[in-house]
Amino acid sequence: MIEQIEIGSLHIEDYQQLNEAMKAAYPNTTDNYWPTSAIQNLIDKFPEGQIVIKVDGVVVGTALSIIVDYKKFGDNHTYKQITGNYTFNTHNPKGDTLYGVEVFIHPDYRGLRLGRRLYDARKDLCESLNLKAIIFGGRLPNYHIYADSMSSKEYIQKVKSKEIYDPVLTFQLSNDFHVKKVLKKYMPGDEESKDYAVLLQWFNVYYVSELKHMFNVKTFVRLGLIQWQMRPYGSINELFKQAEYFVDAVSAYKSDFALFPELFNGPLLATFNDMPEAEAMRELAKYTPEMKDRFREMAIRYNVNIITGSLPSIENGELRNIGFLCHRNGTVDQYDKIHITPDEEKHWGIRGGNRLQVFDTDAGRVGILICYDVEFPELPRLLAEQGMQILFVPFLTDTQNAYMRVRLCAQARAIENECFVAITGSVGNLPEVDNMDIQYSQAAVFTPSDFAFPANCVKSEATTNTEMILIAEVDLSLLHELHMYGSVRNLKDRRTDFYELSLKNKND
Repeated sequence: MIEQIEIGSLHIEDYQQLNEAMKAAYPNTTDNYWPTSAIQNLIDKFPEGQIVIKVDGVVVGTALSIIVDYKKFGDNHTYKQITGNYTFNTHNPKGDTLYGVEVFIHPDYRGLRLGRRLYDARKDLCESLNLKAIIFGGRLPNYHIYADSMSSKEYIQKVKSKEIYDPVLTFQLSNDFHVKKVLKKYMPGDEESKDYAVLLQWFNVYYVSELKHMFNVKTFVRLGLIQWQMRPYGSINELFKQAEYFVDAVSAYKSDFALFPELFNGPLLATFNDMPEAEAMRELAKYTPEMKDRFREMAIRYNVNIITGSLPSIENGELRNIGFLCHRNGTVDQYDKIHITPDEEKHWGIRGGNRLQVFDTDAGRVGILICYDVEFPELPRLLAEQGMQILFVPFLTDTQNAYMRVRLCAQARAIENECFVAITGSVGNLPEVDNMDIQYSQAAVFTPSDFAFPANCVKSEATTNTEMILIAEVDLSLLHELHMYGSVRNLKDRRTDFYELSLKNKND
């Protein structure tokens, strides 16, 4: 089982593992592996451009790059020319284009979206260095199968229209690269590609000819909210089949987060209908460790940070309502429901937790509050003081008026804390599950209220009481502008000389 995925800079100490992954990735090559000297040369010239991906501490793939002044080469170049006969003396720190030298993943680790992570890391590097584009030549490893019946141009078109699958070009097109030109003799001796290659390009839409202040650098985060249908499930495997379907769908839209509702595993309570409600909920809590592990594995496999809504859990002998933030690099954080509703306490015996913190993720600083907690403005304010940019609120409400309490409070939290707030719940009926028989939900993403945001402060919202996913993209840089230059500044203008808010105890 995979424990952790890490992306970082390549060091020469990684070479032995890198070489093993390279040989596995290119089993039919015997004399064209990158030697130690070439890797050392790349690291010396452009250390931040050499990206490595590790699984449980072992190198399983890499993306190697240089910066070039592209107009000196133009589109009619060969791989040998643009790499300076493999010396990389064409690297120019003052150039305008990130040129891809190599990308590969060990075949034993394919299917985990590791290649996409490497490409995303390259895109982040391109944006951070304010380069115009990423360009590289891509092989056509399946073209030899069709070379007798169609031209390279026809082959590429059929791959683009998904009539033909090419393991390299199909992947690159799915990662937002566009075919710029067909190249002949780009890499002589590539018999599978019949000496053809495609020049591929990804434009940096944030490129500016001269860097301005930090607020001109946009940072977009894509949110995937799962509005979950409560329906009978015979087992935890059946429930996870549906959960994985949604995670897969959210990942396909390249979302950074997948948010599940509060107590979405409630249908499994039907198995314990012969028990009192409080005992049934404690039985349901026994599934939580397994659910944590499964979600963690899905976060890695589908390359998306998963917020598991909430789940019952036994903590030091007490029944709590908790959730997990499963980062796509394999790490897991836990959060608690702090305020417990009268029904939760009366029927299930749930007790409130004491964890409250902002989580650093690869897509911003996030806070998570479960349902009722968002109705207490102190908690989001404490999170805002820690730099929270997005607040996620998984909820479970039975009636429209209960839902409106959550919704309106969430909207208020977005305005007063100058952050984005995403909420989602469950829909449908569970007539055989006591105290969870009806559900009402309309997932939504709320924004602050100023000129840069929607006039009604709603970025996007789902169809009421319909099972679906809601995809919304938010621009975190707008929050920085709002904090400093907004029409009103709710965070900055607080009278801290007159009042203050603080936690009494540290998180346990």
